Amino acid sequence: MLKILGKSSSINVRKVLWTCAEIGIPYQLEQWGSGEQATDTPYFLALNPNGMVPVIQDEGETLWESNSICRYLANKHQRSDLLPVDAMARAQVEKWMDWQATELNNSWRYAFMALVRRSPAHTDPVALAAGVELWNRHMGLLDAQLASTDAYVNGATFTLADVVLGLSVHRWMAAPLEHPPLPAVQAYYERLSQREGYLLHGRNGLP
Repeated sequence: MLKILGKSSSINVRKVLWTCAEIGIPYQLEQWGSGEQATDTPYFLALNPNGMVPVIQDEGETLWESNSICRYLANKHQRSDLLPVDAMARAQVEKWMDWQATELNNSWRYAFMALVRRSPAHTDPVALAAGVELWNRHMGLLDAQLASTDAYVNGATFTLADVVLGLSVHRWMAAPLEHPPLPAVQAYYERLSQREGYLLHGRNGLP
């Protein structure tokens, strides 16, 4: 059985759990991370030298990086609806997955650490204001894309891009900041909330 190592409240672990829910994959979850088993131990670092979750073990192999894990699971279970086989169609999905992992994630780091985590290292009001502005600007880019499709990130069909971006949308919606009106993002949030996997692992009260 697929083994997932990671804290079930982690946003990156929840990507994998939601992907498993969409595909119908049974798994064993071991809790690792802050407040659980430590990820800086020799055992865990041998699995992932970055000391980060999630990590999966499947068929005698180990894999880390949440977006790569989601791609692997969709490929293994031949879910071409989630990750297309056609080269360009697949690249369009992966483009938005990569944007989530690099551009969008980097935009919210300071604001999230200041407003949600209450980090003592993130108390500069100027940096916070800039962080909120940057986060909202990136969400505006997503809003424009969703307005153009009137459905999911990459078009009419739900894909892995919606798994990773759906988690990010919930993080933004739950953060205690002034949210500009983004009607396409709001409609998307409600559309995703019709999926059981999103209710369980996305819109579940966790930022």
